[in-house]
Amino acid sequence: MSEKVLMKGNEALAEAAIMAGCKHYFGYPITPQTEVAAYMAKKMPKVGGVFLQAESEVSAINMVIGVAATGKRAMTSSSSPGISLKSEGISYLAGCELPALIVNVQRGGPGLGGIQPSQSDYYQATKGGGHGDYKLIVLAPNSVQEMVDLTFKGFDLAEKYRMPAMLLCDGTMGQMMEPVLLNQGEIKTYDKSWATTGTGNHEGRNVVNSLSLNPEELEVWNHRRYDRYKIAQENDVMYEEYLMDDAEICIVAFGIASRVSKNAINQARAKGIKVGMIRPITLWPFPEKVLKKASEKCKAFISVELNMGQMIDDVRLAIECSKPVYLCNRTGGMIMSPEEVLASIIKANGGNE
Repeated sequence: MSEKVLMKGNEALAEAAIMAGCKHYFGYPITPQTEVAAYMAKKMPKVGGVFLQAESEVSAINMVIGVAATGKRAMTSSSSPGISLKSEGISYLAGCELPALIVNVQRGGPGLGGIQPSQSDYYQATKGGGHGDYKLIVLAPNSVQEMVDLTFKGFDLAEKYRMPAMLLCDGTMGQMMEPVLLNQGEIKTYDKSWATTGTGNHEGRNVVNSLSLNPEELEVWNHRRYDRYKIAQENDVMYEEYLMDDAEICIVAFGIASRVSKNAINQARAKGIKVGMIRPITLWPFPEKVLKKASEKCKAFISVELNMGQMIDDVRLAIECSKPVYLCNRTGGMIMSPEEVLASIIKANGGNE
């Protein structure tokens, strides 16, 4: 499609996954991402793909492992507690060095929580989530168009580094409707000689495995995986800067919180306060270098989050605690207003308006 169409976020990312070459989707319904599964159920049979509503989230992620091992593009989606159930399987994907895309349209927690938007799965997504030493590529859209763009990018980066990627959305992103351009051009292809496709095309056989009873061998595997992570940290950090050229105060926000923050920044600028924003698009790898550079000229930072304060730890680490970092937050499914962000900006400015 070369013209923009009006789509809900969950449906737009599902269509983007299909256009990106995903023909295998396994999931289980949970609000606020159920439209992803519903869209896949309707569309996959029409494109020769496979949709399967598994008996549980645990089953769904293990089906993804099976398809990913063959080198095919596979995806699953869920929301916060469902991702927790998938965490063991996600760790297996990482340990087996398999690319796949996991979508988390976050709701409030912990526990069952509520169905309203939240960003309280930041720790889970960026610090592993499951057991063992591993990372995920974590992509955080702040518009329906970015849900489309980053779905393509997620599959791309997962295959580039042979690791799982996660699209970390909040409930607002999944439920809102915006015009989107779906045409993303050619699909990138990567070497799949590791895939378990049989022995007909090469000598020997491929084995996909995360188990080694030899500790020396397992250590080598872990170091090899982290060598690839270092390359991702050097080459595939994504972020947006907004009015940072002369900023003395820097807001750090992602997802819907970044859109609210832009309105607050514009209000603060009208009052003469020099404030800007760095929006991480990759939550991992985190834009540490750009934040470190910003700390050389900014007198304060504000982490704007829909949780009790999770990304703020990475902001402090990135700037090596060289400047004060304030938290502006709402939780439980509540979204802060631009006025609340503005109040935090004024506070960080020493109370001066």
